[in-house]
Amino acid sequence: MNAHRVKPLKFPWPSLLYGLAILGAVLLGRLHPIPVYQSHGWATVIAGSVLIVLALSLNTWAIATVINRRLAVKRQKFPNHLIMCGPFRYTRNPVYLGHTIMTIGFGLISLNPWFFVLAILAVIVITAFAIRRQERHLLSRFGVEFEKYCRSTTRWI
Repeated sequence: MNAHRVKPLKFPWPSLLYGLAILGAVLLGRLHPIPVYQSHGWATVIAGSVLIVLALSLNTWAIATVINRRLAVKRQKFPNHLIMCGPFRYTRNPVYLGHTIMTIGFGLISLNPWFFVLAILAVIVITAFAIRRQERHLLSRFGVEFEKYCRSTTRWI
């Protein structure tokens, strides 16, 4: 398979999709609220805040790892090597995982179950359309090295 035929994503639409999921959850929460039982007022706010801080930390760590490894951050550039350190040791998609955790954190803070539903939907859509394409590109570009990485590191968690 030719590495230049299977191109990486040029537009960062997974991040846009998470933004739409958050916006959709807010709108659905207002138009079709799902009642939620709340026994401990601050517990969900604290848990959601912790998840958001964790997600921001994960995203920052992932971006810093990419920059430190001098890998092209621009999507139209072909990667010149695999990054298998930092958060990429634990998950092949730390930024998408961070976006998912952040969406769930917003759901806990707002007590809006639509955040959970749309976070799951975003994971399904991104896996099917973005991650699989990126993985095909990396497989065509790095071959056996990427296959070994996939066997040792999970796609999500």
